Amino acid sequence: MSAPLPRRLRPDLAIIAQHIEPFARMLDIGCGHGDLMAELRSRKQVDARGLEIDPHLVADAVGRGLPVVQGDAGRDLADYPGDSFDYAVLSQALQTMNRPDVALEQLLRIGKAAFVSFPNFAHWRVRANLAFRGRMPVNRALPESWYETPNIHHLTIADFRSLARLRGYRIEKSWYLTGGRARGERWANLMADQAVFLLTR
Repeated sequence: MSAPLPRRLRPDLAIIAQHIEPFARMLDIGCGHGDLMAELRSRKQVDARGLEIDPHLVADAVGRGLPVVQGDAGRDLADYPGDSFDYAVLSQALQTMNRPDVALEQLLRIGKAAFVSFPNFAHWRVRANLAFRGRMPVNRALPESWYETPNIHHLTIADFRSLARLRGYRIEKSWYLTGGRARGERWANLMADQAVFLLTR
């Protein structure tokens, strides 16, 4: 039986993978199938660990030989010692947390740096859907209808920057995506449908 073909990384994960140093220690929170972990372990010999709430995704990742445990990030991150990782990664999950502010505190407690990616709810298509159709958007970046989406805190790039400033986090670097393609910072809050931030304390 042949080995499964490698999965192509999502654009936000590809950015994160590009900027994590070789041989680093990383915790991927909400790691899903473990695509980022597999890439980093293979190409950069990163000591990558995963935390995932969905038992089916945990089983899939473990079946790929990845060290993933089942857990709830909103509750279980508090059990990790401080500075246990070089990087903590939370991709496309901040908006699903009950307390995103507490999640960010935990990321920067257990990791020396944190990568965070999220959909930008201030993107012009989201605004247009609300303004002209009066309905929550369903699109490639936000594929679920309002009644089945895991998103409970609809944040924007401006909101995230404001929270980082309020809590005293340093934004070391940021990247913006539209339709999976990189774009500049200018008008990002209006034109980018996703954002990736690298934070430090």
